[in-house]
Amino acid sequence: MTKMTFKSALGSTLVLLALSLAMMAFTPMKGMDSYEISLNGKLIMKQYVNQPLNLRMLELENAQAQDQLSIRYTHCTIKGAGSDRTLVLKDEAGHVLKQWEFANNPKENNAMSIRVGELLQLEKDHKDHRITLTYQANELKVGELLAFLQLD
Repeated sequence: MTKMTFKSALGSTLVLLALSLAMMAFTPMKGMDSYEISLNGKLIMKQYVNQPLNLRMLELENAQAQDQLSIRYTHCTIKGAGSDRTLVLKDEAGHVLKQWEFANNPKENNAMSIRVGELLQLEKDHKDHRITLTYQANELKVGELLAFLQLD
């Protein structure tokens, strides 16, 4: 019969705790909303909403008017698409420049698509403004800033 001393039990507990904390540091991000932005089916940005805003510059200067920009937003609470999804372009004062609404489909997280030509025209019409792309849904209390647009 082996006797376990208090020091060895405490040491084993501390080692187990340290290993558990180390393992959690390498697990994928869970419990956070995320989104992917693609241009003509090619992934150009993938973000978790807790990442700094300065990383969210969406550069479309090489995009053509007929190209398609697609956004797939995944809510952590429902592990899929939100309801009453809307993409909104705003200027730096918060004025809505354009808004797109998308159909609800609770079983699939379908991408929301916008023709790049619409973005290019809006950028041309509002050259002196910083334009942002925001996502809104019933599952969010406030809209989520997805990216700042840089079109030229």
